[in-house]
Amino acid sequence: MTATKNQNAIFIIGGLFFIYGFITWLNSTLIPYLKLTCELETDVQAFFVTSAFYISYLVFGAPTAYILKRTGFKKGMALGLAVLGIGALLFIPAARQRSFPLFLFGLFVQGGGLSLLQTASNPYASILGPMESAAKRISILGICNKTGGIVSPLILGTVLLAGTDNIRKQAEQTANRAVREQLLGDLAGRVVMPYLLIGIALILLAFLLLRSGLPEIEMERPAAGTIDDATDAKPSIFSYPQLVLGVVCLFVYVGVEVMAGDAIAIYGQSEGMTISATKYFSSFTLGAMLFGYVAGIVCIPKIFTQQMGLRVSAILGLVFSTLAYVTAGYSAILFIALLGLANALMWPAIWPLAIDGLGRHIKAGSALLVMGIAGGAVIPLIYASLKGHAGHPGIGNKLAFYCCVFPCYVYILYYAVVGHKLRPKPVLA
Repeated sequence: MTATKNQNAIFIIGGLFFIYGFITWLNSTLIPYLKLTCELETDVQAFFVTSAFYISYLVFGAPTAYILKRTGFKKGMALGLAVLGIGALLFIPAARQRSFPLFLFGLFVQGGGLSLLQTASNPYASILGPMESAAKRISILGICNKTGGIVSPLILGTVLLAGTDNIRKQAEQTANRAVREQLLGDLAGRVVMPYLLIGIALILLAFLLLRSGLPEIEMERPAAGTIDDATDAKPSIFSYPQLVLGVVCLFVYVGVEVMAGDAIAIYGQSEGMTISATKYFSSFTLGAMLFGYVAGIVCIPKIFTQQMGLRVSAILGLVFSTLAYVTAGYSAILFIALLGLANALMWPAIWPLAIDGLGRHIKAGSALLVMGIAGGAVIPLIYASLKGHAGHPGIGNKLAFYCCVFPCYVYILYYAVVGHKLRPKPVLA
């Protein structure tokens, strides 16, 4: 592929990554919004927002590999956009009925669309150039992703959460059920127009992507007799330890990314802060991630390797999570937001390290990695359960957060130092 075509492809994929970020980080706004709108009693229920969204990656991970084999990267990404648009449109009947299960189903469908998009676009970006600089390319795309993530809570937070502290007080103080229903119904209606526009835009983009000049990339089988050919002949995708350990690494990484981005508002509210004060907290985390991506673009691979970037990132995660635990108030919030800086280079580094050497199995390997994104469904729920709620004190907000994120960074450090180096033994003729 020529340099010009590479640049055009990166531009188009960058636009898709912006969409990923915009949709994914809407969850940080939806958690407090749906907790109030749907009258949820606990934070555990509220975190079903992230669980419904991220569990779809586990459910759809394997089917996406089959779909991509049939459609190729380009048509697969267009299909993913269309599914994502349908999921957004499901918010309209969910809002009119104020149905939390229907909201969750819409999020599940959106996650299914994103799982297809992620399975196609991440390896696509990795193989557009040398594998040793893949983290740099994915960092560029990460800037697009996190820019979308920064913008979405600023826009939707303003639309959906404006005046919610007063609405909550009025709803709690009124004894008239009809008045309460009217207040919450009006609040639910705020989501209709934004998601109608999002759904239409996504379906339109799916059509435009099909008509675009984005080239299809065919995965070639390595030449006979090479080491890659030997590993390519392995009977199972699970024969590649760098991939299997990478899936676990991606699982815990997405978990801590969601904790730093989506859970930061709930963390602040558990520390006594209002919804109005916490509604933009996730943008601080994403701003820190954006800075980390810029550092990755400048430094990889000229100053340090993607492996070293992952090691440093894991160490920063251990340091910042510990500082968040031993501090309080806005100081703790600052260190949680700085976890965004620690997390920034993890996805760009883990992905190419995990798929390196998979040969023609790269689509199946990518699908397996996408299934690891389900960590975003599990770890926040563990946090919400551990920290407790009315009638169930748990272990407290700060300790619950620390117990969820610190061990994850320990494992990421292991993968950065040892796990990614492991390879299957060559199959001898």
